[in-house]
Amino acid sequence: MRMKRSRASTSAVLLVLGAFVAGIGVTAVDGAPASGASAGAFVRVNQVGYPSTDTKRAYLLASAPETGATFAVRNGTTDVFGAPIGADQGRWSPTFPHVYVLDFDGVTAPGVYTIEVTGSQTAVSPPFRVDAAPAVDAGVVANALAFYRNERDGVASRGSPLPTKAGHLNDRSAMTYATPRYDADSGEYRGRLRALGTRIDAAGGWWDAGDYLKFVETTSYTDAILLSGIRDFPEQMGAGSGSDFTRVARFGTNWLLRMWNDRTRTLYYQVGIGEGNDTTAGDHDIWRLPQADDRYHPHDPTFRFIRHRPVFRAGPPGSPISPNLAGRDAAAFAECFQVFAGSDRELATRCLRAAEHIFDLADTHPRGHVLTVIPFSFYPEQEWRDDLEWGATELALALDAGELPRGLPHSSPRYYLRRAARWAAAYIAGPNDGADPLNLYDVAGIAHPDLIRAIARAGHPAGLAVSRAELLADMRRVLDAARRLGMADPFGFGSPWNEWDTTSHGAGLSVMASEYDELSGTSRYAVNADRWLGNILGANAWGLSLIVGDGSVFPRCLQHQVANIEGSLDGTGAVLAGAAVEGPNAEPVGGFVDGMRRCPMHGVDRFAPFNGSGAQFRDNVQSYDNTEPAIDLTATSPLAFARQAAGVR
Repeated sequence: MRMKRSRASTSAVLLVLGAFVAGIGVTAVDGAPASGASAGAFVRVNQVGYPSTDTKRAYLLASAPETGATFAVRNGTTDVFGAPIGADQGRWSPTFPHVYVLDFDGVTAPGVYTIEVTGSQTAVSPPFRVDAAPAVDAGVVANALAFYRNERDGVASRGSPLPTKAGHLNDRSAMTYATPRYDADSGEYRGRLRALGTRIDAAGGWWDAGDYLKFVETTSYTDAILLSGIRDFPEQMGAGSGSDFTRVARFGTNWLLRMWNDRTRTLYYQVGIGEGNDTTAGDHDIWRLPQADDRYHPHDPTFRFIRHRPVFRAGPPGSPISPNLAGRDAAAFAECFQVFAGSDRELATRCLRAAEHIFDLADTHPRGHVLTVIPFSFYPEQEWRDDLEWGATELALALDAGELPRGLPHSSPRYYLRRAARWAAAYIAGPNDGADPLNLYDVAGIAHPDLIRAIARAGHPAGLAVSRAELLADMRRVLDAARRLGMADPFGFGSPWNEWDTTSHGAGLSVMASEYDELSGTSRYAVNADRWLGNILGANAWGLSLIVGDGSVFPRCLQHQVANIEGSLDGTGAVLAGAAVEGPNAEPVGGFVDGMRRCPMHGVDRFAPFNGSGAQFRDNVQSYDNTEPAIDLTATSPLAFARQAAGVR
C-alpha cells in the first residue's frame, strides 16, 4: 500500500540494537522471555512443522563460535534424538557471524517437539510438529482460505474474527474513465479524469492488499493460481475438502467477468485511485474500514472518488489488449471452465467464451511498458510472453476436455497448443528468461508445467516451437540459480532476503521444485522444496513465519486497514490468518496516516538485532515494505501447502 509518508524515527531502534550488542540481552521477538538461556544464540525452525517422511533442518544462529556443541530433539522432557551441531554455514551479520545446521531426519514419530542446543551458548527452539503431511498442512491451507474470505469487497465478513460491514456498494453502478496521465514518481494523476459516460457493475472482487483498490492485474493472477489448486488438488482445495476454495475462486472469477464486456469486447482493469492529487483524495490518503467509503465526507468534493470510485478502461471497444492482461485473464477464465464445467455450465461457458475473445485481442507487439495498474510503479511488470503462454496453455487444456459450447472462435486444442509453444519459446529466448521464480511478475513457473501436460495430452505432436525437454530445462535453470543463491546464504534460501516479495518467492520456488520433480519423475529438488518453504515459515534469521497465523511467531502489526482497526496487534486475538506479507526487504520505510492504530511496542524495533546481509524486517503498521499482505503474495502458499500435503514429488 503505497502512501504519502514521512520517515519514522530510528532512535529507539538504535537503542535496542545497542543494548543487545552490549550483552544486556533482549526479550524474544514474540515479546516473551528469550527462547534460550543466553541472548547470543537462537534456534530457528519451520514453525508449522515437518512431514514425517521429509528431510528436517533447523538452524542455530549464534553470536560466537559453538565448536563442540550438541543438540537434542525433545518430546516434552524426553530426548528422542541427539547429535553434534552441523557445519558453520557462514556469516549472517556482524552481530551473528555464525549459522549452524541442525539436521534431524531420523525424527519421524508424530508429536510436538523442541530443539535444545548445549554448548558455550545454549538455546531452545519454539515448539514444532512432526506428523503426516496432510496433518501438518491442513491448518495452513485453511488459514489461506480465511485470508481470501476476509479480502472480499462489497460483502459483510460474517463469521470472521475481523468483522466488516458491506462496503463499496456504489461500485454496483460505477462510472468508467479513460486512463489519465500521472506523475511517474509520485503516482499522482494530472488534470481531470475524463468520464466515458458508461456505468458498469464493478462490485465484488478482492481488495488488492492492505488497501481497497481492485486490479485485474493481480486478481486474474491470483484467481488462476487458486483455480489450478482446486483443479489439481481437489482433496486439499476442492469441493468437499476441509478447505474448499471453490466459492472463493468463483467470487474472484465473477468480478473478472464484470470487468470484461464480452458483447462490446471492452476490458476495464482497475477500480479506485491509489494516489490522489492536490484537489482529490486517493485510497492511500486515508485509513478507515471499507463500509465508510460510500458516504465518506458526503459534501466534500475532495473525497468524491472515495465515495464513487472510478473504473478505468484499458482501451476502446475491440482494441488490442496489453498482452500480460490478455494472457493471465484468459488463463483464469480457461481454468474457470476446467473447474466449473461439470457443476455450473452457464458460468463455465461465459468464462470460456471470454477467454477466447480476450486472447484473440492480445497486443503481441506492445510498445513501452505493458499496462498493469495506474500508477505503473505499483506493479512494474516487465515480461508478458509468459502470460500469453499461460493463457494459450489453459485454453488448450480447456478445449481438450470436450463438450464445448457452440459459437467458439476456435474449438481445436491444437490451435492454442501451437500458440502456447510459440510464446514459451519466445519467453525462453527473450530478455527475462528465468529472471524470477513463480510469482506475479513471472508465471512461466506454472505455465511451463501445464504446457508439458497439454503436450502430453495431445500425444506429443511434431512441429511445436518448444519441446518437453526444453521446458523442463528452463525450469531447471531457475531452480539451479536458486540453489546457487542458497549456497551463498547461511539459511539456504533461494532468493535474496533484501528484495521485494520475499514470501511469495519462497512459496513460488517450492511449487516450482515440486512441479519439476513430479514431471521429471525425479527427486532432484525435493529437499529444496521443503527447505525453501521452511525458510518463510520461521527457519530464518528473524525466527519469524512470514504468513500470519502459521506458526508461533508471525507479523502482528500489519499494514492492513481491517486487521489494524479491528484486529489484535499482539498476535494473541483476532488476526488476518493466512496472509502472506512482503517479508524482509532492503530499505526501511515509514510514515503515519491518521486513523492508524500504533503498534503496542511503538518505537521499538524488536527484530532489529537479527537484521543482516542487507535485509531488515520491522513489524510495524507503517512498514508496507515488510508487513503489508496482498492477494498475489499469498496465492502460491496454499498451492505449495496442498502439493506438500498431497505428497506430490
